[in-house]
Amino acid sequence: MRAFFRIFLLALILITVAMMSALTAMRVAIHGREVVIPKMTGLTPTDAERMAIQSGVLVEVENHFYSAEVPKGHILSQLPPPGTKVRRGWRVRLAESLGPQQVKIPQLLGQSPRAAEINIRRRGLELGSVATLPLPDEPPDQVIAQSPPADAQEVGSPRVSLLLAAPPEGTAYVMPNLVGKSLAVASGIAEQGGLRLSRVGGGVQAAPASSGAASTPTPALSNAGVVVRQVPAAGQKVAAGTTVQVEVADH
Repeated sequence: MRAFFRIFLLALILITVAMMSALTAMRVAIHGREVVIPKMTGLTPTDAERMAIQSGVLVEVENHFYSAEVPKGHILSQLPPPGTKVRRGWRVRLAESLGPQQVKIPQLLGQSPRAAEINIRRRGLELGSVATLPLPDEPPDQVIAQSPPADAQEVGSPRVSLLLAAPPEGTAYVMPNLVGKSLAVASGIAEQGGLRLSRVGGGVQAAPASSGAASTPTPALSNAGVVVRQVPAAGQKVAAGTTVQVEVADH
């Protein structure tokens, strides 16, 4: 019994030692793949890349900003910051300094999007975001606001964002329900809404007409019969001039 207990105790000790050795080896392997990100701010992109290779990380210049403190062509900021522990092969994002702002921000209000873009790039600036806003009192497809504004000083980024006046939308209507109405009444309702009626034969599948598209002249309709089906269906949004296909059952 004592011999069995000694063997069991020895086996337990050996298993414990093996597990501790495995954990130690795993910890060494994990930390062996970790590197510390060096300080790259103030360096040129070439020197920063050389330091990154020596440290086991990668670098990428993602942004450019104006700076009165950091000379042009040098690293302005980095992410992650220096001293951060990361895995080997981690990518460090850099921002390069453009030096003090020397480019004049142009006046773009009232210009077309294309003219504004040409004006921006001609000065060595970048086109930022472009948004549209429906404003009925403003001419469509023209710049109505810009950021930064014209002649702005101490600008951080060389990007200029634009706000354009959206073109006005065509008049839209909610498709009325014509089913159950006589063809004469349905024609009157459609005419009041700026719609057109096109009669299809019974049992024929009617294809919906495209909203706002030019349609062929409406064929002459007999006032006899009751509408039993319509396309577009009641409640759909349609534009003026839409052709409504109706199936009519004779009295």
